[in-house]
Amino acid sequence: MTGKSSSPRKVPVPKRNGGKSSEKKDVPETSLTPLYISSISVAIFSVLYYMVTYQEGGLETFVPVGQTTDRKVHEVTCSKDYDKEPFQDCKPKRCARVVMDDLVTESEARHLRGVAERGLALGGGEGGASILDLHSGALSKGKSFVNVYKVLETMSETIFTEEDFRVYSNVKSRIHQAIAKEFGVKPSALFLTEPTFFSRMNTKPASTVHDEYWHAHIDKVTYGSFHYTSLLYLSSYGKEFSGGRFIFVDKDVNRTVEPRLGRVSFFTSGSENVHFVEKLIEGERFAITISFTCDPTQAISDPVLRTE
Repeated sequence: MTGKSSSPRKVPVPKRNGGKSSEKKDVPETSLTPLYISSISVAIFSVLYYMVTYQEGGLETFVPVGQTTDRKVHEVTCSKDYDKEPFQDCKPKRCARVVMDDLVTESEARHLRGVAERGLALGGGEGGASILDLHSGALSKGKSFVNVYKVLETMSETIFTEEDFRVYSNVKSRIHQAIAKEFGVKPSALFLTEPTFFSRMNTKPASTVHDEYWHAHIDKVTYGSFHYTSLLYLSSYGKEFSGGRFIFVDKDVNRTVEPRLGRVSFFTSGSENVHFVEKLIEGERFAITISFTCDPTQAISDPVLRTE
């Protein structure tokens, strides 16, 4: 993911507590669930093969940071990952990677960058990768996670606003529509799924295996519910960070997407789109991973501002 640009770091799903604020001010850590740990070994096992392929295959820039495109597509042959699935109105019949620079405005991207910065300031991972999931509340904190909504219960200060969630929802809906149109999917058959999260990457050395975002992986293996993955970049390569390019691993040549503020990249989530995020050299890289599924049992709702 990746993320977690899309990355193999697992995003936990803390138990949600809709109750009122507790008198207790200590914020307990949230343990990683087996669901999110189970495929870590798969990602690690795959990394040696894919990194050798990356080194041998060379590198080609698919979309550079200095190029603006309304829609650029690279077609790939679909894997067999979807063959036995029943979701005929939704599962990929053609596979591709798509980059769009005009789908999200710079103002919206800057607003969401602010949401990420405010939320992550309440925690932050000990290693080089931190996440904030507004749906589940998962927030990196040291070597583990806390629930950001529990953290907010201990504060008198307002961190998130209704406007934050409105912008988030509007951007998500536009990406949803773009994916449905690109792949000929009925929008009503395509659902938001978890994990969907903000990510921040920096040059801190990895503290745990979950910080190692640079491993090549497959989203449909790492996160079983994914059918389509999207990333909205909230910072720009070469301006706010170096390294950190998104790299698709192909047999002939590996293809990079250079992040820029407001750029949206989306792709089918199967093994036709093995990918990883290059290690950062300097700076900070912000993005949002927004994931979609064809399975209605794996659908989640948009996040909402929790006031109590």
